[in-house]
Amino acid sequence: MKKIIAILSLCAVAASFAAKAPTHHSLRAESMGNAHVAVVDDKEAIYYNYAGLNQINRLGNYELRPEQGYYPRNMIDMRLNLGGAGPFEEYFSTYGDAKDLYKLYARIHAAEVENNMASGSLLIDSLSKHPELIETLNSYDHEYMAMKIKMDAELAIHNFGGAVWVDGNVAPYFDGGLVLPFMAIDTFYIDGVIQLGFAYGFTDNFSAGIGVKGAKREKVEMITFDILNYENVSDTLEDRYHDATDNIFDLNSISVGMDFGLLYQLTRELRIGASLRDVYFKDLAGDKIDPNFTIGFNYSPRFFNKNTGFGRKFNFACDYENAFQSGDRNYKPLSHVNFGVEWEQNLLAWPGYHYAIRALAMRLAGGFKGGYPTAGFSLEVLRVFTFEFATWAEELGYYTGQDEERIYMGQLSIGF
Repeated sequence: MKKIIAILSLCAVAASFAAKAPTHHSLRAESMGNAHVAVVDDKEAIYYNYAGLNQINRLGNYELRPEQGYYPRNMIDMRLNLGGAGPFEEYFSTYGDAKDLYKLYARIHAAEVENNMASGSLLIDSLSKHPELIETLNSYDHEYMAMKIKMDAELAIHNFGGAVWVDGNVAPYFDGGLVLPFMAIDTFYIDGVIQLGFAYGFTDNFSAGIGVKGAKREKVEMITFDILNYENVSDTLEDRYHDATDNIFDLNSISVGMDFGLLYQLTRELRIGASLRDVYFKDLAGDKIDPNFTIGFNYSPRFFNKNTGFGRKFNFACDYENAFQSGDRNYKPLSHVNFGVEWEQNLLAWPGYHYAIRALAMRLAGGFKGGYPTAGFSLEVLRVFTFEFATWAEELGYYTGQDEERIYMGQLSIGF
């Protein structure tokens, strides 16, 4: 075990500062602060710690895990997921600013027609006579909105798992401009990933996992348009769309990497884990990827858990993420600390006790990711349909508290 930890540490230390790897957003993990490297008791082991695949088919298996043997047995975890996110707060504020700006330009246009003057001269004259209008323009400047979409196909069984997923991100912003307002898209990328891995239990308490992944990233250069060229927006967006999709099946641009993980059940209630993820063998779309070394623990107190058909589980988890990240970004220790708590409760079961069928289950979670609060919930029906919602924040600046981007994401899943 010491040799494995040493190898993982050396690989992480050798990594230089690089771009962010493709990120799979697990709503269960994100809602509890993304502290998940030692939780991993379901398909999320594919993304956070492959060693957790060894836990599948223990939950609900009385012989392997008597303390949780009356839960519905998780022999297989297979899901199709579709989710999306947007900055709802920015939508409402931008809408209000846009209304004010529209009224301003409408008045200028009316004065332009009446006095036969250029709109630019009228705008400058209006700003000199009414300096309060500058606040209206400033409030509109760089109204940034990030939108995300994710699609996943996942399969996990005891000691084996794989997934195919796509993560897309577009970040348009609006600006009042000096004379005319304009819109720009300064971030547009699509990540496609396929990954496969397995775990092996050396003892009842210790397991290790390894996985391989192929990733492809398509990026688009910045797009800018204003009210003078808005008729060309459709053509511009269509061209950029083809730029991002024409080479999606170009195998030469696929980057291959590996993930490693360890999991150890220290006591019946305490589990520790470590993972080294995103070890890419070549650049991804011209970006050098920095491996992510994470270590953490999960505490599941027996006092709060209930081992019946109406089962109840509590998890308290804490991770130190990107432990060996170099460079200027996220240099403060708090930027690396994630912790959270989740409560899962079976609300409806038949016949309601030993080996019951779980008809309705709920999960509530909360925590902190890099110093920012997170929260979420999920509702599962007949173990087939699941609706999840989570909110978290990502740091756009160099340290926690400088430039927060609040994300709200919903997801619908079907499977068993």
